[in-house]
Amino acid sequence: MDDIRRVRAACPASQFFFVGVPRTLDRMVELMRAGIDITIQRDEQMAALLSSVLNLVQTHEPERYRILVVEDSRVAIAQIQRALKQHGIDSFTIPDPSRLFEAIEDYGPDLVLMDMYMPGCNGVEATRALRQLSAYQALPIVYLSSETDVGLQVEALRLGGDQFLTKPFNPVLLAATVKTTIERHQEMRRASRHDGLTGLLNHTAAKAELDVRLAMVPADGRLTVAMLDIDHFKSVNDAYGHPVGDQVIRSLAWLLKGWLRATDVIGRYGGEEFIIAMPGINVGEARGVLDGIRTHFANLPHVHATGSLRVTFSAGVAAFPHFTKASDLIAAADQALLQAKALGRNQVVEARIPKPD
Repeated sequence: MDDIRRVRAACPASQFFFVGVPRTLDRMVELMRAGIDITIQRDEQMAALLSSVLNLVQTHEPERYRILVVEDSRVAIAQIQRALKQHGIDSFTIPDPSRLFEAIEDYGPDLVLMDMYMPGCNGVEATRALRQLSAYQALPIVYLSSETDVGLQVEALRLGGDQFLTKPFNPVLLAATVKTTIERHQEMRRASRHDGLTGLLNHTAAKAELDVRLAMVPADGRLTVAMLDIDHFKSVNDAYGHPVGDQVIRSLAWLLKGWLRATDVIGRYGGEEFIIAMPGINVGEARGVLDGIRTHFANLPHVHATGSLRVTFSAGVAAFPHFTKASDLIAAADQALLQAKALGRNQVVEARIPKPD
């Protein structure tokens, strides 16, 4: 522990990982007190370490949160906006809930800061109505009120709120509550959309994202969909066990993340199968990119208890505008994938372009 403290003191801005931690609270707390940022369990060392490092080196633009303030007091509005602005948070205000639905749709807030008591409709009633719209059932809502009755506060939370702050509020606490509520909501949303093994979009989220991207493509635009499948994957599991099979899946996922653009959609479609959507490139360009990934993956050693093995994948690609629906793109790419398997595997095959009617 003394060594950790000394290195931490010498490198205060660095991220420290400790690999091989037993799953005990006392040990993890002890390491974090000494200066460790991330502890990685013994049973998930390599996967967790690589995933943490990849997340660390990825660059992201600082996110500026957007808060919709529903408040009828001009004094309170000024105080709230000043507190949020000081912490780099944008805000938009409406004086009563009558424009709540319209304001949320137009402004797209990350969180609603809702006064409890306003003329015409109180905050709890507005929240209950908002929660009946499927698109906003999970939108974080923080109540802000002079109400000090704990029973009423609990009832307000039960009816749809996420947090409760009392007036007069502490500006630092207000900003911290807003930020942590948004961050926890986004992390829960991320977990529900991403595959636990690879960190890629899961089946449902990948298909939904493909629908979104396809709707954005102009009539003369381009978008290519690929379906990938690891060759002879059942044999890998049977011969070396599921932990090695999981590592093979993770390795391909990380390779895809490293090679493809941030604008591309990458998802784990199920088992050892992946789906990719690449906006702005045609089927030939997409095939070239996938061939490069395929070559690297085929030469990548996967370590197991007695040595290492090499694995390949097959892929099929289909492109808009030859296929105009998401379901048709997936089906065509999947059919091309089956053809790649039939032709001997470890190759990328383009989907057959349908003949005009």
